[in-house]
Amino acid sequence: MRGANRDRYAAMFDRLRDRGEGAFGAFVTLGDPDLETSFDILVALVEGGADMLEVGIPFSDPVADGPAIAASAGRALYAGVRPADCFALLARLRARFPEVPVGILTYANLVVAPGRDAFYRTAAESGVDSVLVADVPALEAEPFVASAHAAGVAPVLIAAANTPRATLARIASLGAGYTYCVTRTGITGVRDTLTLDHGDLLETLVELGAPPPIFGFGISAPDHVRQALAAGAAGVISGSAIVQRVAANPNDPANAVRSFVAAMKAATAIEAPQPNQGVKTAQA
Repeated sequence: MRGANRDRYAAMFDRLRDRGEGAFGAFVTLGDPDLETSFDILVALVEGGADMLEVGIPFSDPVADGPAIAASAGRALYAGVRPADCFALLARLRARFPEVPVGILTYANLVVAPGRDAFYRTAAESGVDSVLVADVPALEAEPFVASAHAAGVAPVLIAAANTPRATLARIASLGAGYTYCVTRTGITGVRDTLTLDHGDLLETLVELGAPPPIFGFGISAPDHVRQALAAGAAGVISGSAIVQRVAANPNDPANAVRSFVAAMKAATAIEAPQPNQGVKTAQA
């Protein structure tokens, strides 16, 4: 992979593999509920044990996001947070944590408005490692991927259990950093149970040489983390469960998310093989 930024993902996966752990990624909306509190929350996520961060730039029409994340974007917009504020916040975060991979999950409007090349260049200058444009399908991704490569940013693409093989091949050839694998159809949101049928998807991604699979959408409890890793994921990203805790704890959101992340990260330990047994992973 070209670009120093993208190397943080490879270093993270290597480090976690040596420790027998999966990756835990934490998502929040930048600027929720305000910029200073948002920075404290980002710091708390890393201190709580998040291996990687995924962040959203507040947007008025986040079509892939459910009520919790959409509400967090609304709070940030109401506070007056704009993309330039978000990039400044990310630059500050990068100075604090030089090695933690940081990715943006955003929408095409926010990328195209300043110009694709300008957006990715600003992202790279802010210390961002990857960008996932949630409403750009793989068949239309090439211009975004080209701009990402030019800036040294990893273009992350989305795969699902029902994605056709030809599209997965495209995702594998265009994507970098990691592959975002959705656990269900629809939008983001907390769920009580997790039903995974991703064996064929993961086998195909490995066969095609895709970046490591990270499961997202509905990851909201330690058991979900263990299930995802047992299914073959390299890690998970949790978002709605975190932003709900931000909203529910206005007096001290940083401590609320820190304790949640610590519990989720603890679930990423992969069970060691037992004597006279084959290698296995932790079961939910």
